[in-house]
Amino acid sequence: MKYSRLAVLALVSGLVAGGGIGTAAALTADEAKAIAMDAYVYGYSLITTEGTRVQMTNVGKVEGLRGPMGQFVNVKRYPPADYRGVSAPNADTLYSVAWVDLGKEPTVFSHPDMGSRYYLFPMYSLWMPVIESAGTRTTGRRAQKFLLTGPGWEGTVPPGMTQVKSPTRYMLILGRTYADGTEQDYKAVNALQGQYLLRPLSQFGKHDWTFTPPPVDPDPGFSMTGKPQDVILNLGTKGYFDMMARLMCKDAPPAPEDASIVAEMARIGIVPCKEFDLSALDPAAQEALKTLPQEALDNIAAHRASLGRVADGWVISEVGAYGTDYMKRAVVGAFGWPANLDKDAVYPYTEVDSTGAPLSGANKYTLTFAKGQEPPVDGFWSITMYEIDQGWWFVPNPLNKFTVSPRNNLVRNADGSLTLYFQNESPGKGKEANWLPAPKGPFIPMIRMYWPKEASPSILDGTWTPPTIVKVN
Repeated sequence: MKYSRLAVLALVSGLVAGGGIGTAAALTADEAKAIAMDAYVYGYSLITTEGTRVQMTNVGKVEGLRGPMGQFVNVKRYPPADYRGVSAPNADTLYSVAWVDLGKEPTVFSHPDMGSRYYLFPMYSLWMPVIESAGTRTTGRRAQKFLLTGPGWEGTVPPGMTQVKSPTRYMLILGRTYADGTEQDYKAVNALQGQYLLRPLSQFGKHDWTFTPPPVDPDPGFSMTGKPQDVILNLGTKGYFDMMARLMCKDAPPAPEDASIVAEMARIGIVPCKEFDLSALDPAAQEALKTLPQEALDNIAAHRASLGRVADGWVISEVGAYGTDYMKRAVVGAFGWPANLDKDAVYPYTEVDSTGAPLSGANKYTLTFAKGQEPPVDGFWSITMYEIDQGWWFVPNPLNKFTVSPRNNLVRNADGSLTLYFQNESPGKGKEANWLPAPKGPFIPMIRMYWPKEASPSILDGTWTPPTIVKVN
């Protein structure tokens, strides 16, 4: 039987009120702990996204990557070599980020004609799956208008607009626009970014409307600067489940396919719209749940391999859509928030060479694509070098070069193959176009494949995988 979102809430409320679900006191400590662990994993993407939303939008004006709800924050340049903000930064696309509140009315999101430039506007609900993926692959080059609507909206979509139905009150647009890194191209992209617009539906087309930022909350309940994982741990068990229950009440109702786990959580008193009463549990269960936050995070971390598959040492993620795979969703929430659909972008990375030994700048390596075997994409590809230091960061180097890609005018071998050089020192002037500077210590190269080809050979079906990295000294 399939339930609507409202039916899921009504079902659980009815079971609780009518005594149709076993009481928390009747459960053993182990049973309660197991249910609580499932509930924690189920809600991790929701709590991560909501916490990130508050941290990024609880400001009165644009400040770096932060900005008020309902306004685009446009990144104008690639991060510098010493950037230590978001781990694994990219030097291929410029970000345009916007959080949208659909509680009062729909919002219109519009962008101009993008010409031949690659762009991508994935949109996410509070639960974190991609709910719409506008961009070159799906909506093409022409100017577009999207009507973003929240839960339960039943109005008429104006002509010329494409409706995007968000299952949650708040949603995120995480836009990416290709830039080649030159000052001239930056200016061209910045001009496009200035035309990425958000307007309340009632104000769309009115020339006298001006954006007014929502008021800043002086006490949001948690740190505005702490790392998401730390912020979540500091909520404690009760604070975490209280936040879940509040969000699931109205702003982020559970999906129809979540009926089973929602009913399971109700057995220990985790119910939408209700405060979590830890004292209702058996004393032994109460004690067992005190350490739940750290244990749950450790459990999530232990499942990082579930993000995808490993081929010749390369980790190839398969994310963006999750269904009822709550663990995979939690892993992405904790270690890769929020993630694109595979059809839009795949980011293989490796930590080892062809022998399985860890990569280190103390050595010299090559990566060779046979003729016609470069990453198969309809968008573009690049390889980014990261040093490992409590995160993945750009490697400072004399060329200020963080990626290697066809835009570097790569030099091919006589047989048409392409050899790239991963090492700390220059391989020589004649090879510097193909050089990706490495740190002196451990490093990770990541291939970014935007709009991977679906026809074989394809990374999507496993008929293409990156070649191994070979140590040459």
